[in-house]
Amino acid sequence: MFRRGKGIELKSVGEIEAMRAAGLVVASALAAVSAKAEPGVSTGELDEVAEQVIRDAGAVPSFQGYHGFPASICASVNEKVVHGIPSKSEVLADGDLLSVDCGAILEGWHGDSAVTLSIGAVSERDQALSDATRQAMWAGLQRAQAGAHLTDISHAVQTAAQAAGKSDGIDYGIIAEYGGHGIGTEMHMEPFLPNLGKPGRGPKLRVGMALAVEPMLTLGSVDTVELDDEWTVVTFDGSRAAHWEHTVAITEDGPWVLTAPEQ
Repeated sequence: MFRRGKGIELKSVGEIEAMRAAGLVVASALAAVSAKAEPGVSTGELDEVAEQVIRDAGAVPSFQGYHGFPASICASVNEKVVHGIPSKSEVLADGDLLSVDCGAILEGWHGDSAVTLSIGAVSERDQALSDATRQAMWAGLQRAQAGAHLTDISHAVQTAAQAAGKSDGIDYGIIAEYGGHGIGTEMHMEPFLPNLGKPGRGPKLRVGMALAVEPMLTLGSVDTVELDDEWTVVTFDGSRAAHWEHTVAITEDGPWVLTAPEQ
């Protein structure tokens, strides 16, 4: 059974391995969605693909029914930042930027991951945005080390995003109100993990903790608006957004990215 360290769930080696199994289900679902996503395909069809992969693996979609969410993935197109509801009427077009967030529960353990997909031929700025977000995520994952503080991850995400922006000549917006989280026997657990901030703050990271690291960057404003469906979050100024996420465990040997097949 898990222990709790100052309100944060700690897992045994065996429990982390069980989370890895859930993480690989999520990775397989996202791989199937990525292979299917192209102009002319609806986000509703992509949702069906993900659900089928998850259920075929003997797992359950984490998102379906979560606080009433009606689907197995979040599909956020262009100015949608997170929590977009997939639909058969939302058909992807050449040049779209699609962020897909997916979660699965296997034997009581959660995996959670997100990718941003380029649909057809996207603009250089949109591709740079996605690449910068992915780089920021990996910078944060690398700081998931025992003995570090929570905001060391936040600061690494922020620093990498800003460095990419300087290199690309683009002032990326870093979304502050949404961020990463603890994960394990539930999808969203303590602690909340900001995507920016000063290092050396927050709880000290310990072996057995697991976190979802998930930066969201935009090509414009950092302000967001929630639509009337009470789920979909869009950029205030209509600028495009990207979202990348992995679940990582803190182990004796360093970070173990549980939702990355190659780890």
